Amino acid sequence: MTGHQGGPMLPDGAIQKFNADLRGELIRQGDPGYDGARAVWNGMIDRRPALIARCAGVEDVQVAVRFARGNGLLTAVRGGGHNAAGFAVCDGGLVIDLSPMKAIRVDPAARTARAQAGATWGDFDRETQAFGLATTGGAISTTGIAGLTLGGGLGWLMRSYGLACDNLLSVDLVTAEGRVLTASEKENPDLFWGVRGGGGNFGIVTSFEYRLHPVGPVLGGVLVHPLDRARAALQFYREFAQSAPMELTIFPALMTTPEGVPVIGFAVCYNGPVAKGEQVLQPLRSFGPPVADQVGPMPYTALQSMLDAAFPAGLQVYWRSDFLRGLGDETIDTILTRFGARTSPLSVIIIEQFGGAVGDVGREETAFEYRDARYNLAIIARWTDPGESDKHVRWARETWEAMRPFASGVYVNYLGEEGEGRVKAAYGARKYERLVALKTKYDSSNFFRLNQNIKPASPAGV
Repeated sequence: MTGHQGGPMLPDGAIQKFNADLRGELIRQGDPGYDGARAVWNGMIDRRPALIARCAGVEDVQVAVRFARGNGLLTAVRGGGHNAAGFAVCDGGLVIDLSPMKAIRVDPAARTARAQAGATWGDFDRETQAFGLATTGGAISTTGIAGLTLGGGLGWLMRSYGLACDNLLSVDLVTAEGRVLTASEKENPDLFWGVRGGGGNFGIVTSFEYRLHPVGPVLGGVLVHPLDRARAALQFYREFAQSAPMELTIFPALMTTPEGVPVIGFAVCYNGPVAKGEQVLQPLRSFGPPVADQVGPMPYTALQSMLDAAFPAGLQVYWRSDFLRGLGDETIDTILTRFGARTSPLSVIIIEQFGGAVGDVGREETAFEYRDARYNLAIIARWTDPGESDKHVRWARETWEAMRPFASGVYVNYLGEEGEGRVKAAYGARKYERLVALKTKYDSSNFFRLNQNIKPASPAGV
């Protein structure tokens, strides 16, 4: 028998049959590798599932879903495990772990790629860049393709080619009943609309088909200014960004260097001819001038892994976020004041530039709502000692509260466990009701509820 923290008691025979039905590995509490298998990127998440099914293919996913439903198990779905909210793992239930499923097939002639849901963007970019191709996919290579894409999917290339979900051509998905469906513009188009921004509410996507674009090399890197120049630098950036071409994406970040020096950095990607990029970036590189200019030509894969070391797995992380209406002087001053009050040298505030091709997609074409967003603010508290959590979480919450007067919406991938109202705010009332109807159609029992949950209209069995 097995049970933990409120999970059901399961006969060993049922677990043994489940194990025999899987091609992949079933991990139980006490097994070698259990602690590694339950760990996710955010070290603040410390949950202990009863079972972890490391799926080797689609049939394993079907078997796991049917086992979980048949035994009343709370179920989490893991792709890359990078989301700060930690929904990829649960206490006492089953984790359906897709991370072994990493196969990627590139069609260079059609400029498409089919990737399994356990792949990270590092895996994906390695294969597509072999053909000089890429698609929008985050800013850290260890992020999984699945969660990022299903929630919308920002990245260095979004101003050129739209969000990751805008480049989806189709998905394969296992439903709460264990059926396999394909969703595309022509097949189950209602579901295809929902998975482009609606998260993991409707099933387990096992593979993604993406449109690719010629990419690389890019002009990328980081420009660094001292903190006492941050206000002027952000004011300059505000004006510079208004006329920035679609090929250019810049993410300002307030941070502390490993030497303990607070600075403002501008992470840069110009996706186009390097010579043209040098011309476009010249005013930004001349301002100040920066105390460090690390911008230069690089492979796209190098750009994608440029920030990996700054965002390692295992730190305690608490994340709050909102889209911003703009970067007025009061907004800038509030950001700087709150950064000055940070309680950890590891904590950062990042401003992510939207616009360009993100806004070219019709607002009703996908579940992602905020097509007119200009910037997103990410408030990221990070620390090493779990005993200090309260003060660092408080800083992030107070910073978020201070920034609320300048907010214009929220990105669902950056939500923590913040309640139903915040989930609704990520979609707006009209889209949320449409998503509720989809949830009711494809998961009326709310089996897939460890996510930014959209509750069905008439949940059964919950």
